[in-house]
Amino acid sequence: MRNALLILAALSTIARAEHYDVVVYGGTSAGVIAAVQAKKMGKTVVLVGPDKHLGGLSSGGLGWTDTGNKAVIGGLARDFYHRIYLEYQKDETWKWQKKSEYGNKGQGTAAMDGENRTMWIFEPSVAERVFEGLIKEHNIPVFRDQWLDRDKGVVKKDARIESITMLSGQKYTGSMFIDATYEGDLMAAARVPYTVGREPKAQFNETLNGIVAAHSKSHQFEKDVSPYKIPGDKTSGLVPRIHDGDPGKDGDGDKRVQAYCFRMCLTNDPANRVPFARPDGYDPAQYELLKRYIAAGWKWGNIIAKFDPIPNHKTDTNNHGAFSFDNIGMNYDYPDATYERRREIIKEHELYQKGLLYFLANDPGIPEDIRTRMNQWGLPKDEFTDNGHWPHQIYVREARRMLGETIITENHLTRKIPTTRSIGMGSYNMDSHNVQRYVDPRGFARNEGDVQVNPGGPYPIDYGALIPREKDAVNLLVPVACSTTHIAYGSIRMEPVFMILGQSATTAAILALDAGIPVQKLPYDTLKTRLEKDGQILEYTRPPGASIKPPSLKLDGILIDDTAAEKLGNWASGTLNGTQRIGDGYLHDSNEAKGQKTIRWTIPIKTPATYEIHLHYPPNPNRATNVPICILGPGIDKTIKVNQQNKEASAHLGTFPLKTNDNLTITIDTKDTDGHVVADGVQLIAK
Repeated sequence: MRNALLILAALSTIARAEHYDVVVYGGTSAGVIAAVQAKKMGKTVVLVGPDKHLGGLSSGGLGWTDTGNKAVIGGLARDFYHRIYLEYQKDETWKWQKKSEYGNKGQGTAAMDGENRTMWIFEPSVAERVFEGLIKEHNIPVFRDQWLDRDKGVVKKDARIESITMLSGQKYTGSMFIDATYEGDLMAAARVPYTVGREPKAQFNETLNGIVAAHSKSHQFEKDVSPYKIPGDKTSGLVPRIHDGDPGKDGDGDKRVQAYCFRMCLTNDPANRVPFARPDGYDPAQYELLKRYIAAGWKWGNIIAKFDPIPNHKTDTNNHGAFSFDNIGMNYDYPDATYERRREIIKEHELYQKGLLYFLANDPGIPEDIRTRMNQWGLPKDEFTDNGHWPHQIYVREARRMLGETIITENHLTRKIPTTRSIGMGSYNMDSHNVQRYVDPRGFARNEGDVQVNPGGPYPIDYGALIPREKDAVNLLVPVACSTTHIAYGSIRMEPVFMILGQSATTAAILALDAGIPVQKLPYDTLKTRLEKDGQILEYTRPPGASIKPPSLKLDGILIDDTAAEKLGNWASGTLNGTQRIGDGYLHDSNEAKGQKTIRWTIPIKTPATYEIHLHYPPNPNRATNVPICILGPGIDKTIKVNQQNKEASAHLGTFPLKTNDNLTITIDTKDTDGHVVADGVQLIAK
């Protein structure tokens, strides 16, 4: 009898389809913020999706937040990071480390934030606690582990979505719908057009889109590594994780997708550490390229370069280098794949990364010092406790992108094309991880697809990127799989921006609902007024004396910007100081992770001459006075220390005779420096 009653109760739940003002599909950070905004505007809302844990990547391991300029992060996004700060003011949050030992890393300043101090570096479990707290505080109904029926679960009448139904049979009807998934599943199921992959750079007159084989310099093989089973013998076949096909022509588009990975949380605290286990299906041959690369001279310091320290002796561990935690080329079919196929892809990524950790800690072909150091790390016992301490969310860096009312391009980000309906701002680098690994014409391993270019400071994001064309859907907004090109998405795809867009999307949805109009007809002035009332930053006002595009003095010789340098570690973008001289911005180390960050220019000499070398930087009283600069070249091995508080804004590194095809490298290190280390560019003057 009891079982019969349970079945009847379940059937009645499935049959019941309560109507909501706003239905949010997807429990990402954008989804949670979207639902909170609906409640704050006095509307009924439901948050439903496949997620068991809320927060997406923000609670799934990405605790070293990619922010760009924090001044343009406002509204509920900024409130989230304020709540993170408050969590770390509690003594009980510091279980494995003294708060004083960690210091003020990743925190905003009292001058910027006032009483609403922020913290941008955090543990996954703390982020999830904040997201769950928001849900509880606003009494938002959440339905977890609910998977949209992508074949027939979206009911539309003309261009209006009426309801969505899950594979479980549960149905949700609503007036407005928000697709907050990384994959854009609701958008696609609603038959809104979208794209996957990279556009040809000529399609939107961009400079960075499409295939970039000739320009992929970061996370590249710095040593020649043979990809053949018998090194140098093409007839022996390839080792795993590389292809010998045509990588394509630079500038052309393709349907390949930039690499995914798990942002792993690791710890070196023995009391909280679970050793790396040999995963089922482990195959050491999968890591042969890495073993050869290490044998060729890749060092331990490079391997741990993105073990970014978060509180309680933990890390946010990201990809770094030519062969690392990015699973290059193994996700191309993920965006449009079935749920079953996606689970297979995710499982393969998990096996790859768990196997790589075990390989580095145990394989006899790895130098003993690396194995010893790697075994000091493990998975934290107190993170992801229901998933074997492994992140519950894979990093879907890019999947589908809507073809909406406006397609945001590189030229919007660099302000070559004006944005007239700002609903929030971004500022991070245009950042694409590698897309493919192939055999180059010389017969060695090479990666392709990495791009890391500063857009030149904060930029507004147009409302049209969130909305479909009116003929496609009039009551749907898409804040995550939004309407951009591949290269523009590389900057927009940051978690704080997704939260900003989630809030703005819901605000627009409710204003359109109240007016009884399609979201495409919403007057921008109406939207702008409400967004600003709720604390969204729609335009960036720079401090006095700084300009939108800092002055670039006319300098003689060869000028090489920071965008052309190879970066080790997490460097932040800066544009606030008006004295830098090369390009539109500069980089700085945030005065953090000293000794784990470097910037290196590799300069091929095309014209023989004696060159005077200068390093340019924006001076400031918070700069380091002892920045080590290493200059290497044929017969050159020199290290000097530069005081970057010096108001001359440049340092003479020396004068050197150089021949055609000589390679000169200039490296900025951060080890033992006593303030912020900055890099603007290098100047070579032929004498």
